[in-house]
Amino acid sequence: MAKSILSALALVSAFGMTAGTAVAQPNAGSYLAARSAAGQNDFTAASSWFSSALEDDPTNPDLIENLLASRLATGNVDAAIPVAEAALGSGMDSQLANMVLALKAAQSNDWNTIFDALEAGHSVGPLVDGLTRAWAYVGKGDMRSALDAFDEVIEAPGMRSFGLFHKALALATVGDFEGAEAILSLEPSQGMARNRRTLIARAQVLSQLGQSEAAVAMLDEAVGPAPDDLTLRELRTQLETGEPIPFSVVTGASTGLAEVYYTLASILSEETPETYVLLYSRIAQALHPDDADIAILTAELLDMLGAYPLASAAYATVPQDDPAFFEAELGRAEVLRKDGETALAIEVLGQLIRVYPDLPMGHITLGDAMRQSERFDEAIDAYSRAIDLMDPRDPRLWFVFYMRAIGYHRVDNWPEAEADFRSALALNPDQPQILNYLGYSLVERREKLDEALQMIETAVDAQPQNGAIIDSLGWAYFVLGRIEDAVEPMERAAELEPVDPIVLDHLGDVLWSVGRKREARFQWQRALSFDPEPDEATRIRRKLEVGLDQVLTEEGVEVPSTAQDL
Repeated sequence: MAKSILSALALVSAFGMTAGTAVAQPNAGSYLAARSAAGQNDFTAASSWFSSALEDDPTNPDLIENLLASRLATGNVDAAIPVAEAALGSGMDSQLANMVLALKAAQSNDWNTIFDALEAGHSVGPLVDGLTRAWAYVGKGDMRSALDAFDEVIEAPGMRSFGLFHKALALATVGDFEGAEAILSLEPSQGMARNRRTLIARAQVLSQLGQSEAAVAMLDEAVGPAPDDLTLRELRTQLETGEPIPFSVVTGASTGLAEVYYTLASILSEETPETYVLLYSRIAQALHPDDADIAILTAELLDMLGAYPLASAAYATVPQDDPAFFEAELGRAEVLRKDGETALAIEVLGQLIRVYPDLPMGHITLGDAMRQSERFDEAIDAYSRAIDLMDPRDPRLWFVFYMRAIGYHRVDNWPEAEADFRSALALNPDQPQILNYLGYSLVERREKLDEALQMIETAVDAQPQNGAIIDSLGWAYFVLGRIEDAVEPMERAAELEPVDPIVLDHLGDVLWSVGRKREARFQWQRALSFDPEPDEATRIRRKLEVGLDQVLTEEGVEVPSTAQDL
């Protein structure tokens, strides 16, 4: 879908300065700092540094464009507007400035300014321009011209589905629900897209037409009677009352224009760099700040860019009384964890679970946070609560058993760990991660070695480029005494995982055991350089001091050879 609209949408440039951009020498330091910050997606710092660089070179178009992009990326629309005005005032041809000034006009219901800008050639791209013109007519109360403008979009190559959806939204905002339903009920083969947003819009339209039962049936066919999506679940509950549900996807021309940018951002996010898509999402958010879907998309884009504080702030804009609050708080907890704020993430999840105690995903996410914090007993408790709440047919159940098994393994409760690994495997046979973890653990315990090897070989067949799984295969051969067979997979694992200290340590052991002792010492030295666990580091140093044979003797383990098992 994204490829089909790129010809109809001229993407704005974001942080596109080249190394050859000319900047006045007195502020070269600010310029370099700005480029560095932008390259790291630190939009707040980039905004500050671009502003500083612009002081000594106030007409530099690249600096202006990048300052505008960075301010918009942070969500600071008020600060972006004067930059956009200055850009156009200086004669720049800036799509981004055109977007920001259209936003300003829409917020003020100044639709004539939008028409004037379009007539003057201040374009964002054919698709956005066409839909903007149509929504501006809606804002002026000229529905006849608006519908004609939507029809022009519908008839343009590659734009039919966008034009149809927005025409239906416009009809619904003025109370023509019959006209909206006539469009929304079209089949995909007729150009009407089927997605979550169109589903919600049509359900609300059917409700307004007194067809709540039909709306419920439509939702059930699309997502089932008990969807995980709490917004859809709440919508279904409201429909079952039979009372009309207000049409809220868009409520007027300005939120209609927000939907234009949200629609594009949603589709382009599949194939277009996040820095570009974020600018569309920020415009949508500024025009419709109460829309949870827009806020969550913005937060997800910022998360993907590593802009965790901004992502957390975007998630936090979703209010507690919104059905999407649960999803937003899960997202906020995740970006807090990624940003090193694990304790705060756990606090957020704890509060969320108190509000939503019956939703498994809250407990699963808390379990993940506890496990990553190495609070394994608490992780086990959280996963156990999730398992108790989950439907036995839930496709996620295997993964929760798998995660709880890892927790049990880390607290040395092997019987429970093995039971959970096997429960996960029963739910998802031949899943390579389960097979590898269970097989490797059995090898480490010197238990059920034939079964363990078979598990690992199956995992290798499923993921032949996975270095960790290849390492398990080599190590299983080593433990089984098939040391010559272990060399090739261990060397391959080290190629795939060249900085993994466990893999390098294993390779050293295998090389030592086939007489390649100088190479073994080299691999042990490499393993030490990649920060192994303290106990492992101590053991590696001992091997470097006295050799593998002596270490195994000290540990009471038989020295491996090609003729005997460990």
